[in-house]
Amino acid sequence: MRYFRPAIRFRPIFMLSLLGLLIALGTGCETTTTYSNPYLQPPQTPAYPSQPSQSSSSTPSRPRSAPSKPKVVEGSMSYLGGPKGIIHEVGPLETVWRISKMYGVSADSIYSANGLKPGAWLKEGQRLTIPNARMLRHVVNLYRNSQWRYIIIHHTATWKGNAKALNASHGDRGFWNGLGYHFLIDNGTMGKGDGQIEMSPRWIRQQSGAHCKASGMNDRSIGIALVGNFNDETPTPNQLQSLNYLLKTLAAYYEIPSTNVLGHREVEGARTECPGRNVNLPSIRQSLAGTLPQKSSAR
Repeated sequence: MRYFRPAIRFRPIFMLSLLGLLIALGTGCETTTTYSNPYLQPPQTPAYPSQPSQSSSSTPSRPRSAPSKPKVVEGSMSYLGGPKGIIHEVGPLETVWRISKMYGVSADSIYSANGLKPGAWLKEGQRLTIPNARMLRHVVNLYRNSQWRYIIIHHTATWKGNAKALNASHGDRGFWNGLGYHFLIDNGTMGKGDGQIEMSPRWIRQQSGAHCKASGMNDRSIGIALVGNFNDETPTPNQLQSLNYLLKTLAAYYEIPSTNVLGHREVEGARTECPGRNVNLPSIRQSLAGTLPQKSSAR
């Protein structure tokens, strides 16, 4: 989401900052050297159908059949102060239907404003004009799947980012399906809203994650990452509000108790500080108390 493009002067200090960002994107939140090894080769399972414009590999691990039609839930995030035209950069596997729901406009108006035929595929990184946008809403797909027993919270360990940038970064690191998390909560950088929730292709296809190898969590947990380095800073209030909304939505639907909502560093066998020293995990779980199922964490 971008209202204007400021002029940029490529001074030496800017180039050093850009180099630092590229290094951070390539590093991620895991501190062990074996993190990406399990994802260099995809499991031998047929891929789900996907948009022809997507370049990353789409071979899933679980489930063994394509996901059913999802239940879609929407939640208020913020209003834009009256209708206005804005520019939206298309993220991985985003559709006109979902974008229209996010901004409170019709799909037909997006097709018309951008000279697209109804039903046209979108390309990752494509810039769309959103006419008369009124709001920015959370739109989350929920699929019937007994695979999800835990939720693991991460940070990206970068000071800026979005799903498109991290999808490319994780793909460059050898992850067989790009972005390793299922959800990303943005911090207002790189054209996205502060607290905006992005769904990754892994979630849309209901594939196992590439975010927490320890204790086999990739196959049984939903990975949520917040953009930022929370060893050095704290999540924004909007990010924490969106995280609370997403945790309650997912945990209620998949019957995941608060005891199964963990930070990456809390997983047995994980060697990492993720999601950062400045994330208060007990407080996050406390905010879920009384709203989630009460079940044993041994599932």
